[in-house]
Amino acid sequence: MSTELLLSLAGLALVDSTSIGTLVIPVWLLLSPRRLRVGRPLLYLATIAAFYFGVGVLLVTGADVLAGPLGRAFDTSAVLYAQLALGVGVFAWSFRFDPKRRRGDSAGRLNRWRGRVTAGDSSVGWLVALALTAAVLEVATMLPYLAAIGLLTTSGVNWPDLAVLLAGYCVVMVLPALVLLLGRVAAAARVRPILERLNGWLSRHATTATGWVLAIAGFLLARDAVARLWFA
Repeated sequence: MSTELLLSLAGLALVDSTSIGTLVIPVWLLLSPRRLRVGRPLLYLATIAAFYFGVGVLLVTGADVLAGPLGRAFDTSAVLYAQLALGVGVFAWSFRFDPKRRRGDSAGRLNRWRGRVTAGDSSVGWLVALALTAAVLEVATMLPYLAAIGLLTTSGVNWPDLAVLLAGYCVVMVLPALVLLLGRVAAAARVRPILERLNGWLSRHATTATGWVLAIAGFLLARDAVARLWFA
């Protein structure tokens, strides 16, 4: 388990921590005008993290099943060159992402979600359903997580270390939201203006973040392939 792998996983997890599901909606929960019930954002974040962990276990298990009959094929130069090409392709694709596409539809959906979340009167079941819905909608764009899975499956890390790394990834992914929650509980008067400014910024840029996610995920995939091809 190399330092480079840990740093790459941490970087990808921090990128994942800025999505609508992992940061925008938690900020809305913290901005509820009603008395903050700590259990609500904690339940939401736990659901998101558990979903990601479950998806990760399924993906890694599937990769292990495929890797069995193929032996060490995933660690060959051909696979690493394919990883490099994929990383470069994803990075290049990020420049073609149109941040204005469907802005109106996305803004309307975000406003509806925000109104329901900040009302603070939703049931526990609705909150769990919201977390699962946000996670499922982001499956198609969870490129940082998929990149992390790719790094893990080609790194030679075995169970249970792999499970620990997956769990650690999910914890880091929700860590910024947990820090904001801690600040909201400890110093509500000082933290609330920060949350409001953060909410404004995130709401304006939520529909344009995919390009950055693609670029960072592509860069990390390509960097890992280059390091293992020529500097290992």
